[in-house]
Amino acid sequence: MRFASLGSGSRGNGTLVEVADTLVLLDCGFATVHVVARMARLGKHPSDLTAIVVTHEHGDHINGVGPLARRYNIPVWMTPGTARFPRLGQLPQQQLFNSHAAFAIDGLELMPYPVPHDAREPVQFVFGDGCRRLGVLTDVGCWTPHIESQLSGCDALLLECNHDRDLLQQGSYPPSLKQRVGGRHGHLSNSQSAELLGTLDRSKLQHLVAAHLSEENNRPALAQQALAEVMNCSPDWIGVADQDDGLMWREIA
Repeated sequence: MRFASLGSGSRGNGTLVEVADTLVLLDCGFATVHVVARMARLGKHPSDLTAIVVTHEHGDHINGVGPLARRYNIPVWMTPGTARFPRLGQLPQQQLFNSHAAFAIDGLELMPYPVPHDAREPVQFVFGDGCRRLGVLTDVGCWTPHIESQLSGCDALLLECNHDRDLLQQGSYPPSLKQRVGGRHGHLSNSQSAELLGTLDRSKLQHLVAAHLSEENNRPALAQQALAEVMNCSPDWIGVADQDDGLMWREIA
């Protein structure tokens, strides 16, 4: 099993997860022309996709879903709450899933779990192939015991480090947006992500990637340092899913 990022941040998100002949795109906030270019640098094309899976309806995660699915006739999976969002438009194949029940897309196992975020029915995922597990957590303002249980013991983690609290408070965002971002239904700060990481079973962890970094309110080095202190490792070991450059393939052995 392996994973990669097309890009991660407020201007667009997309994560590829591959097991054998199954290739899933988690979210798509990019225009189709940019998806084609970003997938090409990873040696893939949208016609290779088995499915698109959606976490929630915010534009940086969903703006490119409908156009991409319609152009390449790709099935789209989402919760019933997300499916009620009109901007998706008519989809060639729409599949609904229960946010508390595992399901499979060909050779890939997906375990969704609900998260606190200001969307209709937001979820995040643990992906598996029967032996290895990739946990993904972004777009969440706080965590729950259920989130801890889902992410414990994963072989790889893609973990939100959206902002540095000081940079957010000192930055140019209006007070209402600062409150939303830093609130319980917003986004995790570096220190919150590090605190969550400290609660998890990390004994199998091969890859740890910081994701959904704010370009204004965070710095990659700050996110890496916060997570590295928990892992007792060099900050360079912590990967970063960049907004423009994404993340190249990471193999989970």
